[in-house]
Amino acid sequence: MPITIVIHIQNSEPILAEMDELPDSKDTLIRVTNPRRVDGKDLHYIAEETASVIWPVEKINFIEILSSGDEESIIGFVRE
Repeated sequence: MPITIVIHIQNSEPILAEMDELPDSKDTLIRVTNPRRVDGKDLHYIAEETASVIWPVEKINFIEILSSGDEESIIGFVRE
């Protein structure tokens, strides 16, 4: 099952994409599928027919992992 992520690349807008598995600490590249803007629109610098993209990890600031919706929600803080 693909993992939906948001990639924050240096000097660029965030990118929404899917990965088959999370990168390992030894990886130097990441491969993502279905790259698009967070609002769902196409990225202007990637061809329309592109299905997957490989980015060097050194250009990535951080990666957000979005919940799949199948997991139970976790409550981190509750104020009474």
